[in-house]
Amino acid sequence: MAVQATQKKGEVSMKFKPLKDRVFVSYSEEMEKTPGGIYIPEAAKEKPQKGKIEAVGSEVKSLKIGDVILFDKYSGSKINMDGTDYLIVKEEDILGIFEK
Repeated sequence: MAVQATQKKGEVSMKFKPLKDRVFVSYSEEMEKTPGGIYIPEAAKEKPQKGKIEAVGSEVKSLKIGDVILFDKYSGSKINMDGTDYLIVKEEDILGIFEK
């Protein structure tokens, strides 16, 4: 299944479908603040490790859209669509699924 987003330039409709064993994951980055009140800059932050699957590639067998997953800290490629950050992650980099 493809994920659809709208680009701001001319309101062009854009769809994204991961290939083979990759999944398309949404996540949210939270502002991190030290106990002393100092905000941590984006460049120094680690990627989140928890996300929700928005689309899956044709070779993904054990995951489905809507699953909340835990993935390797440094895995995936970060992209931005319609002002929202997403990751494209290989199925092998996913550590597990959170039970509902």
